[in-house]
Amino acid sequence: MARKQRRGGSPMNRRKFLRTGLLGGLAVVAGPKLIRAGGSLRGAAADTLFQLEELTVADFQAGLKSGKLTARRVAEMYLKRIEEVDRHGPALNSVIEVNPEALAIADALDRERKQGRVRGPLHGVPVLIKDNVATADRMETTAGSLALVGARPAQDAFVAQRLREAGAVLLGKTNLSEWANFRSTHSTSGWSGRGGQTRNPYALDRNPCGSSSGSGAAVSANLCLVAVGTETDGSIVCPSGTCGIVGIKPSIGLVSRAGIIPIAHTQDTAGPMARTVADAAALLTALAGFDPHDPVTRDGGALARTDYTKFLDPAGLRGARVGVARKFAGFNDEVDKLLADAIDLMKREGATIVDPADMPTHGKLDAPEFEVLLFEFKADINKYLAALAPGDHPRTLKDLIDFNDKNKGREMPFFGQEIFTKAQAKGPLTDPAYLKALHSCRTLSRAQGIDAVMTKNNLDAIIAPTGGPAWTTDLLNGDHFTGGSSTPAAVAGYPNIQVPAGYVYGLPVGISFYGRAFTEAKLIRLAYAYEQATKHRRPPRLLPAADLSGRA
Repeated sequence: MARKQRRGGSPMNRRKFLRTGLLGGLAVVAGPKLIRAGGSLRGAAADTLFQLEELTVADFQAGLKSGKLTARRVAEMYLKRIEEVDRHGPALNSVIEVNPEALAIADALDRERKQGRVRGPLHGVPVLIKDNVATADRMETTAGSLALVGARPAQDAFVAQRLREAGAVLLGKTNLSEWANFRSTHSTSGWSGRGGQTRNPYALDRNPCGSSSGSGAAVSANLCLVAVGTETDGSIVCPSGTCGIVGIKPSIGLVSRAGIIPIAHTQDTAGPMARTVADAAALLTALAGFDPHDPVTRDGGALARTDYTKFLDPAGLRGARVGVARKFAGFNDEVDKLLADAIDLMKREGATIVDPADMPTHGKLDAPEFEVLLFEFKADINKYLAALAPGDHPRTLKDLIDFNDKNKGREMPFFGQEIFTKAQAKGPLTDPAYLKALHSCRTLSRAQGIDAVMTKNNLDAIIAPTGGPAWTTDLLNGDHFTGGSSTPAAVAGYPNIQVPAGYVYGLPVGISFYGRAFTEAKLIRLAYAYEQATKHRRPPRLLPAADLSGRA
């Protein structure tokens, strides 16, 4: 679920092209047109518009309503793009498998529309979901591990169920950091034994961050309309930042965890990943809901029918009080410049900036958090595995460790499983060491952390750099994180929204908005206003390496 280890034309021109061309019926003629040379896709191919490039949920629904589009046609176009861009060409490797039932689902939804039934804004929308979200269909649910190939969940995860009910087309599943980056302290984000290495669409030699790496890369590269990721600490917001998209890590209790391969129940959540705040808000509306199989969702049950798209206010920064978590900056001069630009823009848009607005407990969460995750992973993964349908697959964490040892060549060619072994050594959730660490996490992140600084400064939200530009992928030495701000909101179980904030040598950098529990509506208003005032999102060019000739 995700824990952190420590040029083409302008977007406006592209959107205008889509509305006047695609929706006008001029472009709905064939699949994506790609320039090939020597059997591979060159960087120049990214300048040839995929016909659905930067398509939004609203554009899609307008196309369906007018009859210019159908759910099946759009699903076919995305599937063809996955084949040409993800499997071949630049080979992003972000989609671990496509759904063999996707086109049948799309056909059924098209029939519903012809009969006058439209389920909502996601009716017919092609969605990719991360390969730790269970589906009781013909797709696998493996967390990227060969150990779970063939293991069948008894039913859909609640998140998958909500998507089906909303009329989404489950297009396929995305690759991820194996076991959501909770197997080794030396892991490489975006690598899994089953799926291999996902690549960053802005520079193919760069890392997409993890663990929702496949979801981030796929959305950014226009392989789907929206996607679902999961996070325990950083794995929605970090890949969203490095892949230049929007990510929402919801409050714990807003979105059910049932049926999602776990790390830790106090921090795990699924959430939207999209190219715009509006699309992320529409997806969050579908995902949120009370689930009797996940008691924590009682806390967010009253919000289950909230339409988060109602909070998309371009003037949303006016009158807001925004604090700057200054201690999360300073790790990269170029990132600091983008943060300064963001602050200046927010002031111009009418926000009051409080700088600094740092938590009194900054830097004190790492040790207790890791202790909690180790205890909870052992308990939660054992529970998940035991609930799988009978079959020849691991039933306990100990079984997983044994499987990896027996299959080192395929499962551990680059890094080991020391986190697994540390978790296996932990006791039950009644252990005093666990209870002490959990109390420390909650106190330091909430009452003495986010709540304290927000109350002191009367803040609506806190901002910080999401992280740095993508590092080069290094399977031998693992990840090279330079900075990040995801931990406070992750440990507290509070919401966090990442929005593109600019580029460093063509590599995306993002800014995070976080705040108190269940303040998604307020954060969406602020994030949308920032997005609309900046329009930083630019589609990736699928370059083989970062262009270091300039900083833009």
